[in-house]
Amino acid sequence: MISLSFLYLLLGLLLLWIALLSAFDRTLPNRFAAAAFWGCYALVFLIGDYLPHMLVGIMVVLMALLAGSGALKASAHNALSPKRLEQSVQRLGNRVFLPPLLIPLLTVFGVLVLGEIKGADWALLDPKNLTLVSLGLACLVSLPVVCVLTREKPQQAGIEAKRLMEAMGWAVLLPQLLATLGLLFNEAGVGTAVAALSETYLAVNERWVAVAAYCLGMALFTVIMGNAFAAFPVITAGIGIPLLVMQQGANPAVMAAIGMFSGYCGTLMTPMAANFNIVPAALLELKDPHLVIKMQLPTALLLLAANIVLLYLLAF
Repeated sequence: MISLSFLYLLLGLLLLWIALLSAFDRTLPNRFAAAAFWGCYALVFLIGDYLPHMLVGIMVVLMALLAGSGALKASAHNALSPKRLEQSVQRLGNRVFLPPLLIPLLTVFGVLVLGEIKGADWALLDPKNLTLVSLGLACLVSLPVVCVLTREKPQQAGIEAKRLMEAMGWAVLLPQLLATLGLLFNEAGVGTAVAALSETYLAVNERWVAVAAYCLGMALFTVIMGNAFAAFPVITAGIGIPLLVMQQGANPAVMAAIGMFSGYCGTLMTPMAANFNIVPAALLELKDPHLVIKMQLPTALLLLAANIVLLYLLAF
C-alpha cells in the first residue's frame, strides 16, 4: 500500500536537497544556518517517527531560533535574460499551463480510479489519506512532463523549489505548527471552555443560532490562529459536536465539511495565514502588504454567509 509515509519521504528528500544546495551556495547569506534549518525540517519528515520526542522538540526549537534570528535569507537568483525568456514563452505557448493543470487532474484520477484498486485486505493507495497520497503521485508524475516541456534537467526543479522555499522562509512551517497548536488547545480544554461560553451566552436551543455560532466560530478562530486545521478541533469539540450533532441532530459529515469551508473563509481574512496572504504580497512586491487580504475580504464574507445557509439547510 502506498501510504502517507510515501508523501513524507518525497517532502523529506526535497527538503534535504534544499539543505544541501543551501550549504554549497556561496551567494546565500548564513548558508550553514539555512542548511541547518532545512536539514532539521527534512529529518522530521524522513526519520521523525524513529527519533526521540525530545530530540525532535530540540530540532523544532533550533529552527525557531534560526528563523527568529533572521538567519534565513534568499540567495541571488540567476533569472533568465529578457531575450531568452521571450524565446521560451514563444516556444511553449499555452503548453506552459499543462503541468499545473496535470497535477489536479492526476490527483482526481488517483482518488477516483487508483483508489478503487483494492482487495479484501489490501489497497493500492491508503484509503485514510487517499487525496494526499494521490497529490504526491501527481506531483511525481508531473515532474518529467515539466522537464520535457522546458528542456531542463530534473535538478533544475530542485533549484526552483529552493528559490520558492527561500522566498517563503519560516512561514512554510506555519500550517504544521498551527495545526499542532490547535490540538494542544483541544487537549488543554479550550473546546470545553468554548462550549460553556456558548451555552451561557447564546440561545443555542435555536438551531440557526447554533449553526451561525459554529460557522462564525470557525472563521473567527481561524483568523486568530491563521489555519483552519488549528481551529477545527477546538470549535468542533466546543460547538459542533455538543450543540449541532448531539443536541440538534446534525449530520457530522456535512457539519465537518462546511465547518472547514467556513474556516477557510477566515484564512482569506487574516495576516496570520502568512504563506497565503503575506508571502504572495512580498513575492509580487506589492506596496500594501495587506492588499491580498483586502481583495479577498468581500469574497470571504459572502462565502461565510453562504456556508451558514448551506449548513442550516443540508445538515438536518
